[in-house]
Amino acid sequence: MMNIGAGIIGTGLYLPEQLLTNQVLADQFGVTPDWIYDRTGIHNRRIVGPGQACSDLAVAAARQALAASGTNPEEIGMVIVATSTGDYRMPSTAAIVQGALRIPAAACFDLSAACSGFVYGLMVGCHAVSCGFSPKVLLVGAEVLSQVADPEDCDSTILFGDGAGAVVIGAVPTGYGLLATDTGTSGSEYGALVIPAGGSRLPASCQTLAEQLQYVRMDGQQIFMFAMRVLGNSAMRVIRNAGLTVADIDLFIPHQANRRIIGAAAGRLDLPLDKLVIDLEQYGNTSAASIPIALHNALGQGRIRHGDRLVLTGFGGGVSWGSALLRWHSAEE
Repeated sequence: MMNIGAGIIGTGLYLPEQLLTNQVLADQFGVTPDWIYDRTGIHNRRIVGPGQACSDLAVAAARQALAASGTNPEEIGMVIVATSTGDYRMPSTAAIVQGALRIPAAACFDLSAACSGFVYGLMVGCHAVSCGFSPKVLLVGAEVLSQVADPEDCDSTILFGDGAGAVVIGAVPTGYGLLATDTGTSGSEYGALVIPAGGSRLPASCQTLAEQLQYVRMDGQQIFMFAMRVLGNSAMRVIRNAGLTVADIDLFIPHQANRRIIGAAAGRLDLPLDKLVIDLEQYGNTSAASIPIALHNALGQGRIRHGDRLVLTGFGGGVSWGSALLRWHSAEE
């Protein structure tokens, strides 16, 4: 049981300047821009420039979130970076973010749950605040998937984009903030989405590089069927866990993976289009960054008001899923 309410009190994002359009990819793979859009729902992606790494995106997004929440670095007791594409295998990207932002001694770690990572981090961060471990938590979802997408594989290259979304988690009045969660993993299916080389199972070597095993390998059909099965069901469960009905939900913010998957989940919930946040057309699949980016944009568009109930739902590698139900609290209210 939570001792105090904990929720998101500020958001931020960073998107690289370089644009990767469907036309560029169509020319590369011998298809048409419409062929790409019909299969993904994506027109454009943002891609890091030379020398840009995951922490650079994360720091820029975090600065916005700190400013939006009126938070000083000294107030942050925990830094979580949800990512599968961190700067290094060691140290954590969270440690680099902490140093860049001059946050004093804090618990810093990366969270590896692929596209479910932001929801998992939100759950951890809210509980850290609610139990009194940390007054405020900085949570960033940041990815540079362009660096792990096989440039010769059309199926993965057309999907992924780079970006970062950040939130500050802090205390909110009872009845607001995180109300319920639903999380899970089907580990026996982990091979459906994997970067084979670079870990202790298959250390990087000249052979792994020659075989291009440093790039993501994805069973697109298996992931698609998994997502179709779990996304809407997880969202429905988290609503029930909160003692609510679909009619009580004001906005549904899903992981931005594929328009058909999002549409199927919305159909499962019987949600009208005006209750959906979809921005993958301009950003592609940014994995752990997609939900916080969509959340930040929805706030900027005035789509989230004080007291609104939001469902955030993700799915990804592991294979995993996670949903969180929040009641939004605006500081000015």
